[in-house]
Amino acid sequence: MKMDASNLIAYPEGCRVATFIRRYKRFTVEALLDGEVVGVHTNNTGSMLGLLREGCDVLISPALNPARKLKWTLEMTRNSGVWVGVNTSIPNKMIEKAFYAGVLPELEGYTHIKREAKVGNSRLDALLTDETGKLPDLWVECKNVTLVEDEVACFPDAQTARGRKHLEELMSLAGSGAAVAMFFFIQRADGQCFGPADFIDQEYADLFYEAIDSKVAMWPYVASLSLKGVGISHRLKVVNR
Repeated sequence: MKMDASNLIAYPEGCRVATFIRRYKRFTVEALLDGEVVGVHTNNTGSMLGLLREGCDVLISPALNPARKLKWTLEMTRNSGVWVGVNTSIPNKMIEKAFYAGVLPELEGYTHIKREAKVGNSRLDALLTDETGKLPDLWVECKNVTLVEDEVACFPDAQTARGRKHLEELMSLAGSGAAVAMFFFIQRADGQCFGPADFIDQEYADLFYEAIDSKVAMWPYVASLSLKGVGISHRLKVVNR
């Protein structure tokens, strides 16, 4: 039985909307909360292009570890009325939640999921297996998408050697007969289709379409966002080369 997909991952209790001030370290931003400047941890190492504008709203969640130096975590930013999820741990968690909720048709028939599965000298975000043996092992790598240009949701938002490596690994697995997929989780609602950001990383874009030709499946899914948490909505079409 399928579950409600609109809120599969709940944010921690006590989230607050604050005002963004600046990003001054790779993993740290400052925000204004109740008249006080607070340090906020971000796990997003990308550029977050166009999302960190002084004065914009941000949703921050309280740290679950009371001993942590930074007491808040950056979950979303809002620009021009659009909330965008920037927590890069969400897509990896979402593929597992969606599997157990039975809301992704691409995972139908699989009986087990293992996150952070090792393959060769690397780890991919998920390995799905079927205990009946009817379906081939399915390897999935997850990416968080926060960039939209001209209504096209795009990845990446910065040059990504790591992202190119993942595509090459998946193409190699596909060549050996395994089922492989990229799960692009688009944490904003204003994209109408999906494609690689060739204006940022042309090499990644070329590999993206080469991967499609090599039978790497591309699953761009739009998130369902609220101030309470994150769910999964609909799949977007991939733009042609």
